[in-house]
Amino acid sequence: MSETESEKVVSVSSRGQATIPKEFREELGIDTPGRVKFIRTEEGDIVVRPIRSVTDLRGVLEGKTDEQGRSATERLQEERTADKASEEELRQRYAGDDEADERRTALRFPKRSSSTLNH
Repeated sequence: MSETESEKVVSVSSRGQATIPKEFREELGIDTPGRVKFIRTEEGDIVVRPIRSVTDLRGVLEGKTDEQGRSATERLQEERTADKASEEELRQRYAGDDEADERRTALRFPKRSSSTLNH
């Protein structure tokens, strides 16, 4: 091990949890409570990086699929399509309501002609 490397041994609980030593949390800027991501390098090393924003999560689900074999992107696209269809259905269902509201308002408050307003 070189002089720039540091090593600590930690225990792993029965639930697979390990505590990141304070020295490493401070050096990496990991907040507690917080989230980290584990990255496997091409050399096979595991790198721990703090997650500070949503964009830090980019790629976390790459190669993962749900129980139906869909990727996160496919599932998101399907849900957006379903949302748009649902919105369109509601729009069509209630499209006539604006006209009906206008008719009800006109019945309660009849419009006056310009000749009536002048007198």
